[in-house]
Amino acid sequence: MATAFKTVEPLEYYRRFLKENCRPDGRELGEFRATTVNIGSITTADGSALVKLGNTTVICGVKAELAAPAADSANQGYIVPNVELPSLCSTRFRSGPPGEEAQAASQFIADVIESSQMIVKEDLCITNGKLAWVLYCDIICLDYDGNILDASAFALLAALKNVQLPSVTINEETGLPEVNLKQKNPLIIRKHPVATSFAIFDDTLLIVDPTAEEEDLATGTVTIVTDDEDRLCSVYKPGGSPLTGAKLQDCITRAITRHKEVKKLIDKVIKSIKPN
Repeated sequence: MATAFKTVEPLEYYRRFLKENCRPDGRELGEFRATTVNIGSITTADGSALVKLGNTTVICGVKAELAAPAADSANQGYIVPNVELPSLCSTRFRSGPPGEEAQAASQFIADVIESSQMIVKEDLCITNGKLAWVLYCDIICLDYDGNILDASAFALLAALKNVQLPSVTINEETGLPEVNLKQKNPLIIRKHPVATSFAIFDDTLLIVDPTAEEEDLATGTVTIVTDDEDRLCSVYKPGGSPLTGAKLQDCITRAITRHKEVKKLIDKVIKSIKPN
């Protein structure tokens, strides 16, 4: 009976749970799904991480390459993020060129890198005007069940924390770069941005970490990005229901708590894989 009701009236089915301050999957409104992170899972990448947020599964691989800096930013390297939502992760996506949601997610990740200053592009410069690092950050969704932005931002941060760049010098006689693979240094991560997403129900009710089904039924979504110092890096709100100042403040408060949870999780995993 409940299954039939959910099929015919999915929104009303959800509302009955929300009135009791819970959700059909048993979570409270402000509760995230079980979150796990596995670091260094792709051996061919220079850094990688696999993040699971409930059923939503995202993998990020970082590949570092050498290139000449741009003429107008001779002392800076490059970071190139790309989010892929292939047809294998959900029936809602088709094969072929990236769709609207994948493009929006890629732009969101690029904005997070920029607004948080997690990596300062000057740190990627090897020789002014001659040589710099390019970091290609490929984020691929393996299983889509909502909240792709939080999972992607988390996977990116964890993968970047895993990157080790070899020492590079330019030979003065030949002018060519010489790479020393035996001497590697971790990437300098200046800030640790964490995204926290909410779905808005009936224009007023906020639920954290929405599933794909909850996103479809919601009247809007909002994603808050904060850093280590509880600083607000960005607010991403692609249309939908408006939010009052008080509701937005509630979101920011929950996002600050979530930041601490995610940072603790990453630190724990990194500590467990480091040789003693």
